[in-house]
Amino acid sequence: MNLSLNWLSDFVNVSDIDAKAYCDRMTDTGSKVESFELLGEDIQNVVVARVISMERHPDSDHMWICQVDAGLGEPVQIVTGAQNVTAGALVPAAIPVAHLPGDVTIKAGKLRGVESNGMLCSIGELNLTVHDMPGAAENGILLLDESFADKIGMDIRDALQLKDTVVEFEITSNRPDCLSVIGLARETAVSFDRPLTVKEPVVRESAKSDSIDKYLSVAIDAPDLCRRYCARVVKNVKIAPSPLWMRMRLRACGVRPINNIVDITNYVMLEYGQPMHAFDYAQLEGQAIHVRRAGAGEPFKSLDDQDHILDTSMLVIADGKKPCCLAGVMGGANSEITESTKTVVFESANFDGASVRITAKKNGMRTESSGRFEKGLDPENCMPALERACELVELLGAGEIVRGPIDVYPGKKAPVSLPLNADAINRFLGVDLPESYMQDVLRKLQFKVENGIVTAPSFRSDIGCMNDLAEEVIRIYGYNKIESSSFKAEATQGGYTEKQRYAIKTEDALLGMGLSHIHTFSFISPKQYDRIRMPADSEQRKSVVISNPLGEDTSIMRTTAVPSMLEVLARNFNMNNSEASLFEMATVYIPAADSRDLPAENKVLTIGMYGEKAGFPRLKGILENLLKISRISDIAFAACTDDPVFHPGRCASISTRDGKSLGRFGQIHPLTAANFGLPVPVYVADIDFDGLFELSGSTILYKSLPKYPASARDFAFVCDEDLEVGTIDEVIARAGGKLIEDIHLFDIYRGPQLGEGKKSIAIRVTLRAPDHTLTVEETDKITKKILGDLEHKLNISIRN
Repeated sequence: MNLSLNWLSDFVNVSDIDAKAYCDRMTDTGSKVESFELLGEDIQNVVVARVISMERHPDSDHMWICQVDAGLGEPVQIVTGAQNVTAGALVPAAIPVAHLPGDVTIKAGKLRGVESNGMLCSIGELNLTVHDMPGAAENGILLLDESFADKIGMDIRDALQLKDTVVEFEITSNRPDCLSVIGLARETAVSFDRPLTVKEPVVRESAKSDSIDKYLSVAIDAPDLCRRYCARVVKNVKIAPSPLWMRMRLRACGVRPINNIVDITNYVMLEYGQPMHAFDYAQLEGQAIHVRRAGAGEPFKSLDDQDHILDTSMLVIADGKKPCCLAGVMGGANSEITESTKTVVFESANFDGASVRITAKKNGMRTESSGRFEKGLDPENCMPALERACELVELLGAGEIVRGPIDVYPGKKAPVSLPLNADAINRFLGVDLPESYMQDVLRKLQFKVENGIVTAPSFRSDIGCMNDLAEEVIRIYGYNKIESSSFKAEATQGGYTEKQRYAIKTEDALLGMGLSHIHTFSFISPKQYDRIRMPADSEQRKSVVISNPLGEDTSIMRTTAVPSMLEVLARNFNMNNSEASLFEMATVYIPAADSRDLPAENKVLTIGMYGEKAGFPRLKGILENLLKISRISDIAFAACTDDPVFHPGRCASISTRDGKSLGRFGQIHPLTAANFGLPVPVYVADIDFDGLFELSGSTILYKSLPKYPASARDFAFVCDEDLEVGTIDEVIARAGGKLIEDIHLFDIYRGPQLGEGKKSIAIRVTLRAPDHTLTVEETDKITKKILGDLEHKLNISIRN
């Protein structure tokens, strides 16, 4: 649930409360806040301005030199290429130094030799859409109407009501009453001990207007699935855009404005938490609404133009001949509000939550409405929400209200009443609060307290026992105020260390990537160092010697786990296993300088594989994925040729940017593999696990899903054989900057036509902007910069 604090201020004053403090307090009192966003914060120094005059740019056939009144006392000269601007137009003007969404900075400069002291803004540059500003040119400057004439020089955020703080709440399924502005206003008022003002909607219907009985009747044929159905009729409807204040509030809450009638239903749903629907009265046959079960195999086309086949478990709102709405889920295309609609029927009903959920799942139609109904809404909210919708119709001049509502209410339930036992609540909570404080808290939460009996409001369907009342008291009092007390019996609490948890996470990740976990002995033979072709003077040959070994094959403690991995791979190969992918969290033992001291026991991660799926790219991908899961960045891969264990041309080292080595990986040298009886290519990684743990991070950074499509460009370069792809990737990443989303190598080609010592590398670069769809011009500009940097820095060019 997204809550606009501007909207909230209609009901409770929070203007003097810091957004962070508001979020913390609301979370403390049970309304968990996920995040908050300051809308309009990324727009600065953009004002309402009037174009005084325009003249052609002397050196351009499409640019205009505009003199603009921005409320600064003197006209500001701005050069624009927009063709929809005329003298006298009211426009948003960015006055340097200005800032726009997407980290765009506007500075004074020259366009083809003419000074330009700002920029005229389009809706896209203000992060708006044509739905937010109806009638605005999608590809031109935003032209404001004359109602903004007295706002010249005003901050555009104030003029267009863009300033707001939006708080995202995670509302639990037992509190559907908080899926509304009013519901959260109630919680806010109690949390901050402030008055709550919720005005009762007033509909000024004319006594001379027609009675609703001449238009409509309602019958509920399935009262077990529909507890209440309210309706009103509005005639002489004028379909038009909603006013600015309503559009901006809907936008802040993540709802796209459409037109006044549809926006009213969405506005009321957000304000009251009551989903509503509007029918085109002219499309209803028989002047009657029947709330009934669908017929077996009955066809229905929804508003999203999808066809559905219904069954008898589903509830529909039907006229005399056909279903017009899938109750609580979505309306039908046969009664949709259009530009020609003149009479509208507003529906505000209460449907069974389980029935709505089953219907939505069967039809694959999870909607904002069904998401609310399935949690169980308050039937008492139907009529106030309907009256509020009609009040807004009158306020917006969108039509005339026909006299009288229809209210069919067969499912009225008695309220829940519980005794208030202050002593029991105090014992349960471990506090000592006076009963008067408990009564005060409950009354503020709109519970009735009389003669020791507490009656829950109808919108609190989660209240059912004494423990629920205790929860209401303590969440407002403050969980952090409960004094700590010792357990009656002390017990040692076990748990994993951070390193153990990281090891378990690493093992789970490798298992998930298709590898099998193995365990080998830490005792090996000194001959194993010869088998892996370890240099005779290598420091790794210095091992801890066991005083009483079982034999020569287990006479020393290993300093590397590679021989153990190769032995297991060889055993699998000899057992006719066509492929194997293994890993081990091994321990290696490094002798201390003083032989009397215990050796250092270091953890290493060893990965080994052979077979059809094995290969350098897969092994590198496993390691990159492990680094990603460990949240380790700034890692460099480099080719290495000085390790006789590995193939000299198919081995890479892993290290941090500051040069700390984390290990090596690649194809085992064929001579090394032959020493273990492995005639197939074998790939091994020997990684410092302790080093990985030191670099691993625990902070999870959220990144929202992209809203706009990506643009991909494929490049084929001819370069020297010894040039690493990683170097090319770094140059491309720097050239593309923040718009680079992905750099992917998809082909390497070598052939006589390229020349000796040359190779062709094919790379796909994916570009994406966070705030708009990249234009061809923007993509071409970045492409040109990438190619220029590659040619300048690496002396490589596009393959012809």
